[in-house]
Amino acid sequence: MKSLFSAFFIALFALSMAQESKETANRFFYELTFKPKKDSTKLDKVITILDITDKNRSVYQDYTVIAQDSIMKIEFEAMQKAGVMKDLSKSLKQPKISARIYKFYPSMKVEYVEKIANGFTPSSIGYDETIKFNWNIQADKEKIGEYNTQKATTEFGGRKWTAWFSTDLPFQDGPYKFSGLPGLIVKIEDDGKNYSWVLQGNKKIKDYSEFSYIETFAHATGGKVNVVSREKFEKTFNDFKKDPFATARPMFTQEMMSKTIPGMDGTIGDMIKKQEKQYKDFYNANDNPVEINQPQDKKKK
Repeated sequence: MKSLFSAFFIALFALSMAQESKETANRFFYELTFKPKKDSTKLDKVITILDITDKNRSVYQDYTVIAQDSIMKIEFEAMQKAGVMKDLSKSLKQPKISARIYKFYPSMKVEYVEKIANGFTPSSIGYDETIKFNWNIQADKEKIGEYNTQKATTEFGGRKWTAWFSTDLPFQDGPYKFSGLPGLIVKIEDDGKNYSWVLQGNKKIKDYSEFSYIETFAHATGGKVNVVSREKFEKTFNDFKKDPFATARPMFTQEMMSKTIPGMDGTIGDMIKKQEKQYKDFYNANDNPVEINQPQDKKKK
């Protein structure tokens, strides 16, 4: 009877684990070469990722912070053990792109998401759109890396784009908001070479999370996305970029600002000023967006 109960509970545990199966993903690494300032010839580079999951969605984002997960985990665990804070901004490489872009299969509806502050709490704000790319598939073929690709052109966001896609990779997806070709986009760039993505490789992720260790540990994932009209999104996000601490500033008392944190240089006020400068420097570094003209959003929410 005991062995029968043991077998029953083992089976029940296995069933519950199967029901709580984790998300997996195919991760595609794209090197993005882009011109951050429209009046400059200087180019910048960053690795971005497109994670195509088994939950009928894809997630596109900057890979910089996620790439440092193992190092940051060690640092955070050491801080927990010592009970002393440490300024990790000196060792943490900063991302160049802040947005996350979700596509939901099979409709390929796009959800564009940014994080803003709601007081001291990170909050996610975004807008939805369905984009119908008018692709002109051409006969030109080219080998890019290990992939056999074919040429296609389109216009989007005020720019003319040339893409090379591969049917070797059976995903009608690509970096940023691009999708809709009969294979994964391996390379895409605009005619002015302001933005150019090239696929560098891919791997399988077993226990997938779209968030970095730091975001999860610090409860800074932004929570449920507040989806608004694109017009409202642009206004809200632009206001945040101009004054990142607008919603938190009323909570700052003089006493709070003058306090020090063990292991950190300066006061809380000094730390906030430094963080505010980092925010503004980050957003001011790019005045040449992917989309130089945006669709008129008449939908109010």
